[in-house]
Amino acid sequence: MSRDRDRDREERSIQRGPNPPTRSDGGTDSSSTWGARWAIARRELQSLRSEKTILLALAIQLFIAAFSSFLVVGLVSLYDPGSVDGYQTEVAVTGDDTETLLEIANERDGVTATYYEERQRAHEAFDRRSVSAVLDANRNDDGRLSVRVTAPEGNVRTSVLVVQLRDTLEHVERVERQRNADAGRLDRSPLPVPSSVQASPYVGFTYTILLPLLCFLPVFISGSIAVDSLIEERQRGTLELLRVAPLSLADVIDAKLLAIAALAPVQAIAWLLLLAANGTTIAGPAALVALVGALSLLVVTVGVAVALWAPDRRQAQLLYSTAIVGALVVAAVLPEHPANTVAKFAIGNPTATTWGLLAGYCLFAVAAFVALRRGIDRLESESL
Repeated sequence: MSRDRDRDREERSIQRGPNPPTRSDGGTDSSSTWGARWAIARRELQSLRSEKTILLALAIQLFIAAFSSFLVVGLVSLYDPGSVDGYQTEVAVTGDDTETLLEIANERDGVTATYYEERQRAHEAFDRRSVSAVLDANRNDDGRLSVRVTAPEGNVRTSVLVVQLRDTLEHVERVERQRNADAGRLDRSPLPVPSSVQASPYVGFTYTILLPLLCFLPVFISGSIAVDSLIEERQRGTLELLRVAPLSLADVIDAKLLAIAALAPVQAIAWLLLLAANGTTIAGPAALVALVGALSLLVVTVGVAVALWAPDRRQAQLLYSTAIVGALVVAAVLPEHPANTVAKFAIGNPTATTWGLLAGYCLFAVAAFVALRRGIDRLESESL
């Protein structure tokens, strides 16, 4: 009886692994192993077709990349309203000291300032929507110019208005600071700044906001896919069935991880081609794809680690989200933010720091992957 039980146990272990099958000469049947891995990777990619949220996210990114030249014009109107020809904001200026504010506001493109001697009349014009905002300028006892702004309640129009007024008031602040410096009322003289910068807002928006968004969003989505996929396999009990492949648990995880991690660089290549077709020049596409690939491998590795050790889907997604937020905080203290790295590669102006950070991301991603492999080797598969 005991021999029968031992024989059954041996047969089950042969069916599951954990090691690839061996040939009669003691070697490993590598073709069978790679075929099994590719089957698992293909199964993982095919399962994404049923994820409506993922498909919607991909469709939105595809739309943004495909119609980037059209969308940038509309989005820049929010990013920099003064860049849109014909945009004009009517504002009312009132108060005891309005000369400086009126002079600067009427010099700014897109702003038309009208003086109202009485504050009540200015607010009545605001209530009638004859003006978009009321700027009440007064000089304090210590000589400081104070401007109080009355604007509509929060909506898209308010967002555009706030951006426009912010630029105007920042210019007023610079003029006031320089006057105080000339009068000897400041301990230190302010640094000289150019009155205007000859740069296109479309270029700044495309390379510092739109392109990093298209590069990083697939990375975060891939990590979330990895978390959901492994948690679902664990809950259904199908992760153990995949080991019939015959593959070890680490090989099964590798196949799923690399398949998901490859999604982000593939999307990045597609987005870069669409941007180029829309007239957006990308100077270093190979470096950008390498950056996205390294970050994708790193983020997906973190997602897989969370999914393997977290007890359920809710806690896994919470831990993954916390890890992403922590990574964003760490990115803010790096010598160069990842978004700036993307912009520098895209415009063809990378520095030694830019290349160094790219190499660091690649090394860190490989180190995280190796550490995960070692952790899986020590993991009890029955505990999953």
